[in-house]
Amino acid sequence: MRRTDRFLISRKPFAVNLGSLRGERTDTPQGRNPYCFDGRINAVWFRRRHGVTVACIGDLWDLQHPEPADARQFLEQHKDGRYGGDCHGRWDGDSYWGNVTLEEQQRHLAILQPMLANYPAIPEGYDGWWTFHTEGAR
Repeated sequence: MRRTDRFLISRKPFAVNLGSLRGERTDTPQGRNPYCFDGRINAVWFRRRHGVTVACIGDLWDLQHPEPADARQFLEQHKDGRYGGDCHGRWDGDSYWGNVTLEEQQRHLAILQPMLANYPAIPEGYDGWWTFHTEGAR
């Protein structure tokens, strides 16, 4: 991934909470690397669903070797964007989608409602925009 200051929804950017990186080493005796780092970082993003802009919240995840020193290195080493983010909640301005507890829905909406209202601003506490899109690619 790479960080860009320019927001283009077509490049599927993510804003991340750099303080939320978590993960653990997992032994991989069958591979050429002795372990991999199974990491996740909290993220938010905008997407279009059926012509409507929605705000999403969830995680970006990746298996990496070597283990990253910090969240920025984790993101810079993250090369495979085909799965996108794991969406835990989504707000479209009228309704919420997510299979989480009511308490978690309320936490999500406290971020997603102002996020969508201030489109395309990055929510407070998040760093962005991070994208898998490379310069010059279409």
